[in-house]
Amino acid sequence: MTKTAIIVGAGSGISASFARQLARNGYTVALAARNTGKLAALATEIGASAHVCDAADPTSVDRLFTEVDRAFPKLDVCLFNASARAPGPIVDVDREQARSALLISSYAGLLVVQAAAKRMLPHGAGTILLTGASASVKGYPHSAVFAMGKFALRGLAQSMARELAPKGIHVAHFVIDGGVRNAGRGRTEGADATPDTYLDPDAIAQSYMHVVNQPRSAWTWELELRPWVERF
Repeated sequence: MTKTAIIVGAGSGISASFARQLARNGYTVALAARNTGKLAALATEIGASAHVCDAADPTSVDRLFTEVDRAFPKLDVCLFNASARAPGPIVDVDREQARSALLISSYAGLLVVQAAAKRMLPHGAGTILLTGASASVKGYPHSAVFAMGKFALRGLAQSMARELAPKGIHVAHFVIDGGVRNAGRGRTEGADATPDTYLDPDAIAQSYMHVVNQPRSAWTWELELRPWVERF
């Protein structure tokens, strides 16, 4: 039977590398984002479907998974990769921007993984992955809202792992501790830069795939990834 995967919050970095990794491993992939225009080239490259979804809107998430239900006989892998920020000194943080960021970073995660779990539980199998950050475990100055969202997402992952592992669903959270190389965002290393200043998204994707393929006798619920030059 065809293996299937959905990536919510798909873009050009970690999610694109993971989508390619999934395709190379025989998965049929669905990509979801608010703006599907940015997904067109990737979708064509790996033969994926692209879906419009505002992950913080329950109606939009329900519509996305209904579309996926029509295409997939079952769901094997779900990655939640969306996040948002409201940076600045705490006294200056825009409250509406903060509200939106928290909805995207944490509430949206609940909506997506809840929908995925509902589809995996009847089969007693599946993998749910959530992308975290340094801010999942460390609150930085001028980044309180991002830390709030990522702390909440980590708590969601930990609670789900404890609840769903005995039912055959593998839930894993990834602490991406460092910047991720992305030419589109200017994250490239010059000739004189220290090698691997940024995490390689393809290397991250390999770690995601390793977790997907872990035997259930030795599952991990959390994995921290950082380049060798990054301080703990």
